[in-house]
Amino acid sequence: MSAGAEAAESARTSSPTAATEQLPPAPNVRTSYDVLPVSFRLIIFDTALLVKKSLNILIQNGIVSAPLWDSKTSTFAGLLTTSDYINVIQYYWHNPDALAQIDQFRLNNLRDIEKALGVTPIETVSIHPEKPLYEACRRMLESRARRIPLVDIDDETQRHMVVSVVTQYRILKFIAVNVKETENLKKPLKDINVGSYENLATASMDTPVMDVIHMLVRKSISSVPILDRDGVVINVFEAVDVITLIKGGVYDDLNLTVGEALLKRNDDFAGIYTCSMYDRLDTIFDTVRKSRVHRLVVIDENNRLKGVLTLSDILEYVLLEGEGDEPPS
Repeated sequence: MSAGAEAAESARTSSPTAATEQLPPAPNVRTSYDVLPVSFRLIIFDTALLVKKSLNILIQNGIVSAPLWDSKTSTFAGLLTTSDYINVIQYYWHNPDALAQIDQFRLNNLRDIEKALGVTPIETVSIHPEKPLYEACRRMLESRARRIPLVDIDDETQRHMVVSVVTQYRILKFIAVNVKETENLKKPLKDINVGSYENLATASMDTPVMDVIHMLVRKSISSVPILDRDGVVINVFEAVDVITLIKGGVYDDLNLTVGEALLKRNDDFAGIYTCSMYDRLDTIFDTVRKSRVHRLVVIDENNRLKGVLTLSDILEYVLLEGEGDEPPS
């Protein structure tokens, strides 16, 4: 692989089969490979690529993450995500004198920033594409990763081959499409222990955007609900919004409010998805099946914030329920 981004068009010859009879078996009997679409494009970054160029490539292709490849060792080197760019923002925020070198900063220098900030290293968890989907889900939940690269080994050269990246959204959509409705899915949120409802991070339209970025890092979350003075949910600041803010490699122009930052969103932003404590899991799965949802904001009858339901929460519930339903061996 050459330095930079390599786009690989891949195609599959098989497709998901008919829906299974109940909820738990789907992740158990399927492989991670089964979740992939019939055709897809994979963009891989060489670790020698400049951070500024990697950001431009992400924006141009409408993606928020990419596998990393070390061409010197011909090995998979982790997954570049929005969190890594947030780390760069924080580093230069605390070390403004270092901004002069930002244009020469490369992806293989991210480790230095992680050490300087004392944050979690770049995601390196991966799984073989033929491993059970259930195992991929467990690895994601254990590592708190929202996506996992599928890495194969070439039989002849024994070198790594990055096949694709599976996201929590694609897994849940696969389950929503292929799994028949069960009693577990007919329960409303108020009757199941899923989601976050206490000590929620929130902000207003007037909150400095750097304060929200610090919240994302401190609480290891991917979004912060934006409320008005009455506690009514009016928007959500997402970690991916950071990508738009630093478009062009500008890391030192973040002295703006949340309201000003959200105005920079693309016109095709789909908006936020909400639900209530009385919504059942099957209706939420239906939303996942129809729309590209990454989280739902839980509100009451007056649109006031009650909680946040992430795809990680839903995936964990599905897996734990599946384990509980399995007969003893």
